[in-house]
Amino acid sequence: MSFEVLKSALKNLSFWYEKEGVEEVAINRPGEIWIRQSGKKKDPWVVYSDDRLTKAYLEDVLYLIANTYAIPFDPDLGSPLVFSDLPGGHRFSAISGKNVLYDENDISGGVAISIRKHRDDVDYSFSDWGLEKGVKLQKVDKKVVENITDPYEKMMTILANGEHLLISGATSTGKTTFLNNVLKVLPKEKRIITVEDTRELIVSQPNHVHLLLSRTQQSNSLNYSGVIDLVVRMTPDVIIGGEISTENAGAIWELMGTGHDNCLASIHAESPDAAYKAFIDRIVHTYPNIDREKLMENMRDRVHVVQISRDGNIRVVSEIV
Repeated sequence: MSFEVLKSALKNLSFWYEKEGVEEVAINRPGEIWIRQSGKKKDPWVVYSDDRLTKAYLEDVLYLIANTYAIPFDPDLGSPLVFSDLPGGHRFSAISGKNVLYDENDISGGVAISIRKHRDDVDYSFSDWGLEKGVKLQKVDKKVVENITDPYEKMMTILANGEHLLISGATSTGKTTFLNNVLKVLPKEKRIITVEDTRELIVSQPNHVHLLLSRTQQSNSLNYSGVIDLVVRMTPDVIIGGEISTENAGAIWELMGTGHDNCLASIHAESPDAAYKAFIDRIVHTYPNIDREKLMENMRDRVHVVQISRDGNIRVVSEIV
């Protein structure tokens, strides 16, 4: 299946998610689409009717995407999910079949879709999260003096000292965009290696490598154990692990212990404490017998958390631990 065929089939959907000012679109039932508008604090979601978005059309789209990317998909045989990137880099998540019910009287199943719009630019600064630039960093013996007068300086101190950073926040708080802004302030001479399951990070440093281990499109036997061995031999200055999941948490934690500077990642959590606990919960999937109490102690010593909170479409850094 060619990308041109897929792009043509997606026209009824791309009509919505390619509009200006759209951050995300969601389909909960046929014939209607919800639009999350960028920059709106109050009532960011707006619903529209669209008769083109029939159940049959939406199901066809899922099969087309699955066929294009060789994703196992068959709602009747226990494979109801489709995770993928669309042409243009937009993140696509969907479920189909009897796991989706439109109402209590309908047991035939349905389709639910969410598309997160990709942006090629990172037209944000830390001030968009309430972080304002303060006093310039002072260096003593290659370390930064911690006379921090504001949260921005605290974060700059963490980065300049080569310490590890976890960006924590709920859905749509802008964790990946924040990570992209961290990349913008890192020195140009740094060697950057990213490890993602979906390509989202934008690296301007010329000495960089992007590694991709898709959850649904992996075409070879490379796993995170192999990635650890590879990354530590590629002598990075900064390792960025994307969003922490059950698949990559153990690997990211190991990489944080290899002696490399600045291992960065994001995690879905609503507080720094919840971020640490969520990280540990995901590590346990790889290392079920690990001492959780000792792990928590080591993690608090080794990893800082920047917590992002959200009120409507307004995001702020609420804590740096």
